[in-house]
Amino acid sequence: MAKLKWKGGALLAPMPPVMVSCGDMERSNIITIAWTGIINTIPPKTYISVRPSRHSYNMIKEKGEFVINLTPASLIKSADDCGIYTGAKVDKFAKCGLTKEEANEVGCPMIAESPLSLECKVTEIVKIGTHDMFLADIVAVDVDETLLDKNGKLDLGRANLAAFAHGEYYELGKKIGRFGFSAVKKKKGSQAKKHK
Repeated sequence: MAKLKWKGGALLAPMPPVMVSCGDMERSNIITIAWTGIINTIPPKTYISVRPSRHSYNMIKEKGEFVINLTPASLIKSADDCGIYTGAKVDKFAKCGLTKEEANEVGCPMIAESPLSLECKVTEIVKIGTHDMFLADIVAVDVDETLLDKNGKLDLGRANLAAFAHGEYYELGKKIGRFGFSAVKKKKGSQAKKHK
């Protein structure tokens, strides 16, 4: 397979099109962000990268908190709306029919319709270029009970999450494996049973 060489660019994909809520229960906003991820396990840390010109930027900087709300496919229109309209002119919760829900550890609201929310406290702001990176501790995770299987284990497949890749939204498809499956050794008896 031949590959063409292009100049460096932001082509990592897929990314999560998360809705980040910020502010407080009275004055709040939602910004859609794809530049996010996990950067550490213990303590659990994440980041979001935000342009300083965005309405949410100063809310996050002043409060030092935000909530990352995961986006199921059913909310992708809301996520897109929250990404194209400015909170300086539009109440995005009202426009998108989303419900503010009090968080447990931070003062900004969660989005009740999101199946999983990460409550975050900013620890550092790193100036990168077009965006500033807000590094944050994940101080609480709020999970919809419908995402738990009969044993109480998280099954994110039930969330029907969306993905973002180079300007396009996608609905995640079927599970094709789990971490470590390539190294699992088959039991000797399982092969014998297959040949019976």
